[in-house]
Parts: sequence; structure tokens; C-alpha cells
Amino acid sequence: MRPMPSPSHLRGTTRLTLDATTGLTRLVEAMHAEITRLPGAKPRPDTTGITGLVYRSIRGVTRLVGSGVDTALAALAPLLESTAPAQASGVIAALNGVLGDYLEDTHNPLAIPMSLHPLVPGAEGPPLVMLHGLCMNEAQWQRDGADFPRALAELGYQPLGLRYNTGRPIWRNGAELAALLSRVPGPITLLGHSMGGLVARSAIAQAGRRRWRRELRGLVTLGTPHQGAPLERGGQQVQRLLSVSAYSRPLALLAGRRSAGIRDLRHASLLEADVGRASVLPLPVNVACRAIAATMSRTATGAPARWLGDGLVPVASALGQHRSPARRLAFTDTAVFAGLGHLALQTDPAVLAQLKAWLQPPP
Repeated sequence: MRPMPSPSHLRGTTRLTLDATTGLTRLVEAMHAEITRLPGAKPRPDTTGITGLVYRSIRGVTRLVGSGVDTALAALAPLLESTAPAQASGVIAALNGVLGDYLEDTHNPLAIPMSLHPLVPGAEGPPLVMLHGLCMNEAQWQRDGADFPRALAELGYQPLGLRYNTGRPIWRNGAELAALLSRVPGPITLLGHSMGGLVARSAIAQAGRRRWRRELRGLVTLGTPHQGAPLERGGQQVQRLLSVSAYSRPLALLAGRRSAGIRDLRHASLLEADVGRASVLPLPVNVACRAIAATMSRTATGAPARWLGDGLVPVASALGQHRSPARRLAFTDTAVFAGLGHLALQTDPAVLAQLKAWLQPPP
């Protein structure tokens, strides 16, 4: 007999499903109101152009609302009934990346609390805190046959995986991490992938005079958008375009349903005072700071390599490069790997070899 679903997961899933259905219903109502308000717009099944697009969208969304509850529950049933915690954690991590701020604000049980987890049982030595990226969790460091934590533990580190709600504002995760690291003994090294690198820098900036900040040994980032992520900027442009026309304006509400964490990626906003704009934060002094970038191009040099980046983050952004001297980040060392996508930075043997070269066995 399969185990019963967790009550908290059932409550969270039900609440999220109802809220999603209500939101889509309001979207349809808003579109209908805009259409009837404008002169000459008559509901006809054979309308063309913008009007036809609007009504086709309404019919599609209406069908989605009608089957939304069943579809959502059917999709989440394997999660709720599964005996594999890793699968459940992965789905919940993705939900938090997209709706994490909303889940937290509504006290939904699906919101992930921040915590640290040993990634290699029995490993000892100075802590190596590994921060995952958007929509992920600490298990992403050990997948596809690769095991970065175990390889780095062999150097003499104690890998600790940070689990956190990636849909929260980056500054809020950074502030909580700064407090959490105060309970971790020993000199700390931070290794962040993608958004994780921004959360690490935010924590450093908000650490104040905490012991761990004085003893911080190193910071390494993998594919971190230090100068912002252009794909999130693209999402912002889509939202603005939809807002131009009264026919499509209600759809802008749907396009704007990006979590605070995702929106912070647009400019790399790391502090509460900088929400909606880039944070101008230098790297910590007297700390070895290193950055790795990837490009999907076959070569690591040239304009195509810089433009392509790893598919999500341009090379310049990952290396902290910027036209303005005030925005540039003076990393101790940098490296660029060709033929790699964003997620491959956590599994590629060459990237691991570079990390092992930088993270020499601790004294």
C-alpha cells in the first residue's frame, strides 16, 4: 500500500491550485471587460487579427480553468504518493523558484525554509557551502553521474548544501544566509552556481561583523549573472509590449507573474535598497574570489562565444565584466569553458578539475 500524502503537501497543493484557478478566471474577466469597453469589438467566432487572437486566448484560458484543478492534481499526484523524497524535493524546488515569494507571503506549506545539509556523510574539515541556482535544490550537485561534493570532500572539505526558496528576493535569502552561517564553525568557503553566487555575495554584504565573514576563505561562482541575466530582461520587454494594447493588457498580468527571485536576476539586485536596479558591490577584500563562465560555442573566444554564453548567462556577466569601471568585479582568477550549457557547469569534469586546482587542500 502506498503511503498517504503529507497533510501539509495536500493543503499547500490545494491552496495553490485554487489560487491559480481564481487568478486565471480573473484574467478572462479582465480581457472580456476590455473588449466590451472598446467600440466596435463584437464577440464573434470568426473574428480575425488582434480581436481574433484575444478571443482564441479567452477560449484557451477558459478550457484551462475548466480542467485546471484536475490537471494540477493529476500532475502532482505522483509527487504526493511517491516514496522517492528526491523526486518530491525537485518538484517543490521548481515550484518555489516560480512562485516562492507568493508561497511564503501566503504561508503556504510548500514554501521551502532555508537550511544546510551535509552532502557527504562523514566528511570533515573546513565547511564548503554549496549554493544551488534557481528552481533547484542541493541534490543538483550530485547528478548525471557527477558528484562534485564527494570529489571536493576528498580534498579535505566538508561540503554543506544550502537548501532555500529561490523565488524569494535575493537580498532576503542573503540576509538569512548571513545569520545562518554564524552557526557554522570554522573558516568557510562559498561555492555558488547561477543565482547561488548572487545569494552568496548578498550574504557577504549583509554579514556585518559576524565571525564567519572575518574568516571567509574563498568565493567561487559558476555561471552567476553578476551583471544581470538578459533572458529576464526579455521577459520584462514582453510584459511591456503586452501592456501597449488594451486588447492584450490583461495578459501582461500573466506575463508579470515572475517571482521576486527571478526579477532580481534582471539587474543582479543583491540588497533591499537596490530592488529593481543593479547593486554596485565590490568583491570582498582579502578573500580569494574566482569565477567560471561557459559558452555553448565550440571556442571560448570571439564574439559568438561571448554572445551565446551558456544559454542563460553571457560570458561577460559571469565574469563580472562591465563597461563601467565602477561595476567591474576584480576576480582573483577566472576561467571560460567552451561547449557547455548552464547546467553542465555542475557536472563537467573539466570544471571540476578547475575547482580542485583553485580549492587547494585546506591547511
